[in-house]
Amino acid sequence: MAAAGAMILVVGLSQLGTASPGTGTAQGTTAAAARPMENLGRGVVAVRSGESDVLVSWRLLGLDPENIGFNVYRATGDGDWSQINDDVLTDGTNFVDSGADLSQSNSYRVTPVVDGEEGEPSGAFTLDADAADEPVVRVPLRDGGRIQFVWVGDLTGDGEYDYVIDRQTSPQSIEAYSSEGDFLWEVDMGPNSTDQNNIEGGSATIDVGHNDGVTVYDFDSDGRSEVAVRIADGVTFGDGETFSHDNDTEQFIAILDGQTGALRSSAPVPTDYISDGPMYARFAACYLDGETPSLVSYMKNRVGNGGFNLMVTAWSFDGSNVDMQWKWLRNGNHPDGHNSRCLDVDSDGDDEFAEIGFVLDGDGSLLYSMGGQGIVHGDRFHIADMDPSRPGLEGYGVQQDNPGGLHEYYYDAATGELIWEHYGSVADVGRGMAGDIDPNHPGMEVWSFDGLYNAPSNQLAEPDTNLRPWPQMGLWWDGDITIELFNNGKFEKWDPDNPTPTNSVPRLLRAQDYGGTVGPRSQPGFLGDIHGDWREEVVLPNGSSDELLVFTTDRPSDIRLYTLAHNPVYRNDMTVKGYMQSHHVDYFLGAGMEQPPRPDISYAGSD
Repeated sequence: MAAAGAMILVVGLSQLGTASPGTGTAQGTTAAAARPMENLGRGVVAVRSGESDVLVSWRLLGLDPENIGFNVYRATGDGDWSQINDDVLTDGTNFVDSGADLSQSNSYRVTPVVDGEEGEPSGAFTLDADAADEPVVRVPLRDGGRIQFVWVGDLTGDGEYDYVIDRQTSPQSIEAYSSEGDFLWEVDMGPNSTDQNNIEGGSATIDVGHNDGVTVYDFDSDGRSEVAVRIADGVTFGDGETFSHDNDTEQFIAILDGQTGALRSSAPVPTDYISDGPMYARFAACYLDGETPSLVSYMKNRVGNGGFNLMVTAWSFDGSNVDMQWKWLRNGNHPDGHNSRCLDVDSDGDDEFAEIGFVLDGDGSLLYSMGGQGIVHGDRFHIADMDPSRPGLEGYGVQQDNPGGLHEYYYDAATGELIWEHYGSVADVGRGMAGDIDPNHPGMEVWSFDGLYNAPSNQLAEPDTNLRPWPQMGLWWDGDITIELFNNGKFEKWDPDNPTPTNSVPRLLRAQDYGGTVGPRSQPGFLGDIHGDWREEVVLPNGSSDELLVFTTDRPSDIRLYTLAHNPVYRNDMTVKGYMQSHHVDYFLGAGMEQPPRPDISYAGSD
């Protein structure tokens, strides 16, 4: 455990400066008690990086002391552990091993070094003999139906991320696997999951349209993740017990044991709108009081063939019981979309639940709505520190058939006040992206289909509006500080000095060359930082859905940042599906960034 009061030191990154008070969200705020977050291990991973090299990568944790360094050890075959670095590593948290005998298996682990004292070794990762030269970790699965989504969490309590997957069969099911691919359990969603209409489906149907109804997080902060799922009559849990209820339309919020899939507790979904049928759900983890995690459930059903009822509820789980904390019913002009976010938008220490056109405070009251400013329904929005020179966070969203011709807009995330808007003919602007892809302009760029703009200045970063990348998802991958892109299975790198049209953005690799397949809307099963250093992984099923391909970078970097999974905003967003979008941290991550502040967290289950 890190010493109390230690600060994270980011080294090997010339772009970083000293943080200035009053910029970003974490500066100058009064925080609540430290949030309990996952007590992660080092997440060691190794992949071949060329004909004879291996890239070994590991986590810097959120509470590591500033002067921590690392040693890297290798064991070949059944041999002993040997240190393979000459000096303690303090630049980056990865190492290129050029001396391994790749005809044999090689295991790797790291040890922390503080004040010259070497600590306990991490868990080990084994690279098989004659492993393929590929940036992929392959996780075996049972045979089964098509996979759309993957969730991650530490189901077993060993400090590493395990996997929960869906099976898009009829009836549907979810399955859990350890980080190494050991099957843990299956939940059969039962006869009420066979109606998979993407607007009005069955009461236990999951993962259709923008609805998921499943997520994974450690809701009771005991050191092991639970699985939250919306259920109805006929669901059979991982221990073989079947949930029985005499009304197939009535639904329940269920918390399952992450290691066994057994039901730990359930509570009925409010029946305010039950006359219009079952409600589809979208889930997110959210620290509504700034101290303890809650499950927030966004639920909708349709009124006849017309509009939609919308209900948002929050739920706590104390290890024994799941209880509703509050309920919010939409009564008014409060536009929603296809994705939700949970984060502290106003720097009060508590998380808010954010939609594309409104934000709910931690107590379930309406913080603000943007309906009165002309915002309507849209497919995608982002909230991040897009302008590091401006206090707080900013939002960026796109619009679907806005009657006023609004295409995209940029706003103050704390208040919803619009900062700039772009208009055109009425159109469905179905994609929008935010990230720092051009170091020639301060802050982040934002783009949909009307051109690539620098968000803080509202100026075109590229004057030719036909030269821009596709607005899909961001991905930190290649080792520099600007973001890369994941677009329909392609890993791409925008070159601001040689801008190109969408169909010819420079490509780093293609997932399909390794057998990976994307899901509906070209989205991955999962994208996020789940092992190795601060860069992100992309998780895809193979074509036969009997293997997960975890794409992890094979490129060294001297940039050292604590794992993104220990950033509260980023980790919350890892629990959200919907129309999948990029995750963001609560500080500016990009060219010219300052040293990020130490996260105000504790490690769950570490007492």
